[in-house]
Amino acid sequence: MATIWDAGEAKLSPRPGSRIEHSGSRLAKMASPISSAGPRARRRLGPGPAIPLGLQIGPALLVLAWVAGSGFGWIDPRTLSAPWTVVEAFARLIEQGRLQDNFVTSATRALLGLGIGLLIGTVLAVVAGLSRIGEALIDGPVQIKRAIPTLALIPLLILWFGIGESMKVTTIVLAVIVPIYIHTHNALRSIDSRYVELAETLRMSRKDFILQVVLPGALPGFLLGLRFAVTLCWVSLVVVEQINATSGLGYMIDLARNYGQTDVILVGLVVYVLLGLVSDGLVRLIERRALSWRRTLAN
Repeated sequence: MATIWDAGEAKLSPRPGSRIEHSGSRLAKMASPISSAGPRARRRLGPGPAIPLGLQIGPALLVLAWVAGSGFGWIDPRTLSAPWTVVEAFARLIEQGRLQDNFVTSATRALLGLGIGLLIGTVLAVVAGLSRIGEALIDGPVQIKRAIPTLALIPLLILWFGIGESMKVTTIVLAVIVPIYIHTHNALRSIDSRYVELAETLRMSRKDFILQVVLPGALPGFLLGLRFAVTLCWVSLVVVEQINATSGLGYMIDLARNYGQTDVILVGLVVYVLLGLVSDGLVRLIERRALSWRRTLAN
């Protein structure tokens, strides 16, 4: 058997020690198949580097389509006012002071409802995430509220609070609580148990555990819920300000509808769009700064 093996090895490489050299060369070829063909560039599978002002490209194309449609007469001005008509209405409303007054009223309602909703939603998520009893008492009612659209509760809220500011702010609060709770609670439940075991080993107090482990671990989920909450805040604001309101952007839009002022309606909608884009951009900025340590596909 040894003679046959040696003869076979001699055919492959007649020099002494060729068996080791031959096996090593085969392994080298298998390990680096591109060594003979030269280095090959690494194939990029991610989305690539960010495009400067990439998020503004889509809205800019919509505006260009609007300008082109109005300029060439493809859009009936009675259906959709031309951009330059909207700009004129924008300047007129600012000159009259109507836009500023309604904007301040709407912003006050939105910020008040958003702030209260963030506080309540975060506290409920932390209590339900750290306590089985808290989860049993809180999670069910929040899921019930999640199944009921906030706008469907407006008739009941009117009976409870009337048509004043309390009803409007409460509607926004109820819309904001759900996304904050859902995403923060899910992030809390997703914290690695090894961090909890480490905190127990170090004998951390409950306060330090919440501040140093729970809140940082739940931050990505909280910021994601904040983006949804900001959007729902403006959506709820639009609706409640058209229900027996006497001020606000929604009231201005509803009043313009009664008089057929399409340009004023578009002014209000443009302001809502700008508020939504700016607020979402601020949350994105906070997310990039607060979670700069993460390496994700978006990076």
